[in-house]
Amino acid sequence: MDPVPSPTHSGITLNVNGEKHALTVDHRTTLLDALRERLDLTGTKKGCDQGQCGACTVLVDGRRTVACLQFAVAAEGREITTIEGVAEGERLHPVQQAFLDLDGYQCGYCTPGQICSAIAVIEEHAAGWPSAVTDDVRPDAGPPPLTPDEIRERMSGNLCRCGAYVAITQAVARAAGAHTASAGENTTTAHREAAA
Repeated sequence: MDPVPSPTHSGITLNVNGEKHALTVDHRTTLLDALRERLDLTGTKKGCDQGQCGACTVLVDGRRTVACLQFAVAAEGREITTIEGVAEGERLHPVQQAFLDLDGYQCGYCTPGQICSAIAVIEEHAAGWPSAVTDDVRPDAGPPPLTPDEIRERMSGNLCRCGAYVAITQAVARAAGAHTASAGENTTTAHREAAA
């Protein structure tokens, strides 16, 4: 049974993977600990617990967040997606599929954070966000080519102790290509429907 709210505790509702969870948490409870210890969503891993390794990366309102540095109370009312929520039923997310197809993992400990981060990287790139290695950062330049250097820079917050970086970079590139193709199909379909 949850403790009664006190000056050091708050009742919150976390929206995780499309499901609402009412919890009473100590104000110091991190989102990572709430997910793992209170909601039993153990796909999100605890690595360094200092925001340096990326193993605990989740999506909060579609943006990547290291859950070990985010207080659970600060995540109330926001859309939280963990690795358990990225697939559509039995159908894997294209990033998950690319990681499987290209062996973008070894021990697998960092993989959930890598996948969540990669999903956000692909969206950030498609939106035209530059990185530290982007040559032309003018807003009207559009998204830069998603080269291996761009991918490595954008994924640099996620460490892999096994050193699967080559396969991770290839998996992100493949998933980004699938995302671009899917976006092109949606645009073509929308144009056809508008013309009809």
